[in-house]
Amino acid sequence: MLGYDFHRQKPIGNYIYDFFCYELMLAIELDGITHQFEETYLKDVAKENYANSVGVHLIRFSDNEVMKDIEGVIRSIENKIYLLSLIHI
Repeated sequence: MLGYDFHRQKPIGNYIYDFFCYELMLAIELDGITHQFEETYLKDVAKENYANSVGVHLIRFSDNEVMKDIEGVIRSIENKIYLLSLIHI
């Protein structure tokens, strides 16, 4: 996307991120319905805290967002890529 390589199902530490770009240190997570349950939510918080602690930027989208507004999701990802690319110049 926008010239950056994203890897699917990338392990970092004890976690696996849905998509990850090394150059931007950007992880993208797609969350299904189970992420609304408290147990899964708490695991997501721990995963996000870990990502932050190792310098990974994390953005999340629900499956619903992907299915109903893929253009908006893509726009959000492209905006994040743009902002992060300014940092990494």
